[in-house]
Amino acid sequence: MKKSISVVGGDLRIVNLVQMLVNDGYTVFSYGLELSDELSSLEGVEMCPTVEEVIGASDVVIGPIPVSSDRKNLSMPFSNVKLPVEDFINKFTAKNLVSGTIADEYKKELLEKNVNYIDLQKREEFTVLNTIATAEGTIQIVMEETQRTIHGSNVLIMGFGRIGKVLAKMLDGIGAKVFCEARKNEDIAWIKAYGYEPIHLTNLNENLGKFDVIINTIPFQVLDDERLKLVKKDIVLIDVASNPGGIDRNVAKKMNLKLIWALSLPGKVAPLTSAEFIKETIYHILKEI
Repeated sequence: MKKSISVVGGDLRIVNLVQMLVNDGYTVFSYGLELSDELSSLEGVEMCPTVEEVIGASDVVIGPIPVSSDRKNLSMPFSNVKLPVEDFINKFTAKNLVSGTIADEYKKELLEKNVNYIDLQKREEFTVLNTIATAEGTIQIVMEETQRTIHGSNVLIMGFGRIGKVLAKMLDGIGAKVFCEARKNEDIAWIKAYGYEPIHLTNLNENLGKFDVIINTIPFQVLDDERLKLVKKDIVLIDVASNPGGIDRNVAKKMNLKLIWALSLPGKVAPLTSAEFIKETIYHILKEI
């Protein structure tokens, strides 16, 4: 029996994923990828004229990661069509949706329709592997945006979760003086155990003036108006946290501080490797469902 799967929208990672699925023997029904030169003439890819058709073509639909970049429309950079997320959810009739970061109200609607929704970004195996590309992309930005070498620079990582841990290891490996901020005492203990300099959130203000680079991984605002007044004027601020981020962007702009809000780095810096991670995770999901 021929294997089939449907794909709606997505970035270069999804384009690469479609090619991998075809190579593995799948027929891929797609919508919102018509501007991809790689897929336009690829045997095994069926471009559907409507979203209803692609949703009805198979039991499993793969959506963008994240679902939306503007909180309104489905993320479809390889299409000229605008598809509101609300319309996509209203028209959804398949049994399974595999995507990333969807709003709670849409999760509720999918549940009411008896749709099995799997958030890729909550799958541990995908998230852990994805942090590698995020960390490498962040270091690339540091190299491009600072006039200093990373070696010998004082770098603060805000948050000691998955991304913070991988980033700290990579930066330490190339000679940075790595400081890690955390609010939990257990995280402070692990930071010490790894050999980095720990900074508890309660002691953050008195230390902010020493850093050449600050990288935030915390998805809620920590560097506000008062704290941004304490950083160096030539600091490089990089925020890799999801919206709303952890650094007040408006204040940073008013103070003429260099701030890079670096979202979706895996899709930008390593789309091929990221596609391999997505495929591996999706195959795990297919076995489960």
